[in-house]
Amino acid sequence: MAEPALSGRQSAVPAAATMTAAARARAMRAQGRDVISLTLGEPDFASPPHAVQAAHEAALRGETKYPPVNGTPGLRHAVRAKFERESGLVFSDAEILVGHGARQIIYDALTATLDAGDEVVVPAPFWNAYPLIAAMAGAQPVFVACAAADGFLPDPDAIARAITSRTKWLVLNYPNNPTGAVCTAERLRAIAEILRRSPHVWVMSDDMYEHLIHDGTPNPTLAAVAPDLAPRVLTISGVSKTYAMTGWRVGFAGGPARLIGAMTKVQGQSTGGVSPVAQAAAQAALEGPQDMVGVMRAAYAARSRRVVAAMRDVPGLACRAPAGAFYLFVDVAGMIGRTSAGGCRIDSDEAFCSALLEEAGVAVVHGAAFGASPYMRLSTAADDAALHAACARIAAFCASSV
Repeated sequence: MAEPALSGRQSAVPAAATMTAAARARAMRAQGRDVISLTLGEPDFASPPHAVQAAHEAALRGETKYPPVNGTPGLRHAVRAKFERESGLVFSDAEILVGHGARQIIYDALTATLDAGDEVVVPAPFWNAYPLIAAMAGAQPVFVACAAADGFLPDPDAIARAITSRTKWLVLNYPNNPTGAVCTAERLRAIAEILRRSPHVWVMSDDMYEHLIHDGTPNPTLAAVAPDLAPRVLTISGVSKTYAMTGWRVGFAGGPARLIGAMTKVQGQSTGGVSPVAQAAAQAALEGPQDMVGVMRAAYAARSRRVVAAMRDVPGLACRAPAGAFYLFVDVAGMIGRTSAGGCRIDSDEAFCSALLEEAGVAVVHGAAFGASPYMRLSTAADDAALHAACARIAAFCASSV
């Protein structure tokens, strides 16, 4: 008997590799296996106590009803103040949207603007949500390779060559997931010159890791570097990484009112507004003490240095030191062609990561999922003990592969 059909478009889009790898690690743990998961960007710090307290007080006040689709007035005000204070970006109330994390904001933006046949230019390596959501919206991702020798930063000339009359968006994500690359203001100015010649292109500046630059320098963002382009730039951030509030699911964006209005319409027909209790917590995080941010940033930077040194000591691996975020993008080219102690032929970065999980109990994500191969991405947001044990297991796995 025939079954009801699924959408052909969504069926052609694979599941996000990060989520798949994390789910596999959880399933193995549920079976009693000893697994260290370095798959997700999940800070091991607790959410700020004053944010938790604000959520509790909001719930006690009865702020448990349907919220405005675009965000509570209090949080939108806090977001506007954050953008002006930290980036010099001035937005009106109509130019702010609060969503269920940055992924929701990205979904809203691409769904609101893309038609079949449109193109989205994405520098690679990339967070896999960008091309997957673009494809679900019926558009075609166009990848621009960023060379490791150039610090995984986008070449403005390569971006210019990638832009066509069908291009609807250029995506910029710095500090970058998965490489930790940080784009300089000088390079952003060069990209801005390209964009001035392409007035039909929207620009998505995903600044989710903006406060996690290891040396503590401010993060340059396109709308601030090139104010004349602001009417077509969507600047995205949130509380997930900066404040260790991933599970609260609060992201936000500032951009032109016409775009924000269309995105709000999409959100209103998908998820609606974010929990007002979570929004109260996010508002408190933005408006309250910021000491915790510096403490976490210093911890991530120290962990990164230690794990980079450990990876560089492993024959067969190579690792650039990231400038920000909390990931390492490790080159595993030296392992390709080997056979693991368990008999797995390592013919790709995906095979390497699969064998590493099965035989050494370390879960990471293969680089091909981020548009660059052969690499593995591992998160350094885990605690020190887990990172130390994972590094030892990775070294032993590589040493036993011949």
